[in-house]
Amino acid sequence: MLPDAKAFALLALLPMFASAAELDVTVSDARGSPAQDAVVSVRGGNGTPHARPAATRPIDQRNETFIPYVEIFRPGDNVVFRNSDRTRHHVYSFAPAKSFEFVIAPGASAPPVVLDHVGEIAVGCNIHDQMITHLYVSDAPWVAKSDAQGHVVFRDLPAGHYVISVWHPQLRPGHPEAEQAIDVGTVPASTTFTLSLTADPRPDPADKERKHY
Repeated sequence: MLPDAKAFALLALLPMFASAAELDVTVSDARGSPAQDAVVSVRGGNGTPHARPAATRPIDQRNETFIPYVEIFRPGDNVVFRNSDRTRHHVYSFAPAKSFEFVIAPGASAPPVVLDHVGEIAVGCNIHDQMITHLYVSDAPWVAKSDAQGHVVFRDLPAGHYVISVWHPQLRPGHPEAEQAIDVGTVPASTTFTLSLTADPRPDPADKERKHY
C-alpha cells in the first residue's frame, strides 16, 4: 500500500523543523526596567538567514524628534531623512561609518544616503540640539531591536553555538557591547542582559514646557 501523501509530506518536513530553534532575549537596565531600542546581534551557528536586497528606510522628523530613535540597517541599505515639521532641520553626522549634512525644508526629504560601512552612526540636528537618532549598520547574520518590554525573539535558528551581543545608545561611556555565548538546541532557549545605561537624552514627551525653536 502506498503511504498517504499528506503524511509523507509531514514526515519529510520533520527534520527541517527539528533542526530549528527559537532564541528569546530580554534586555533591562540596572534598575530592572525594560531597555527598549537595544540592538541584539547573533553570530555563529551552522547556517545563515536568507539574504535580502538592499532596502531604503525613512527617518522622519516630527515634533522636533527623530522617529525612530534607533534603526537597524544592513551594509548597502539607504536612509532617507524626511521633515514632517513646519520648521527646517539641519541633519548631520560626523560618524566614521558615514558622515553627511543636509538642510531639509519643511515637508521635504533629503536624497538617499547609502550606508556602506558597519558601525553606529549618531545623527543630530544643528538647529534643535535635543534631536538625536542612531543608525546601526550591522552585518551580523541575525540582528533585531528590542521592543517596549526589552524583548527580542529570533525564530528558526539552526541548532548550534552562538555569541549574542547587545548595544544600546545609552550605554555608559567606556562600556563595550555586552556579550554572551549560548548553545541553542532543538528546544527554545532564553537569556537575559542587564545594561548600565545613562539617562535618556531625549526630552520627556510629557514636558509641555519644552522650548520650541
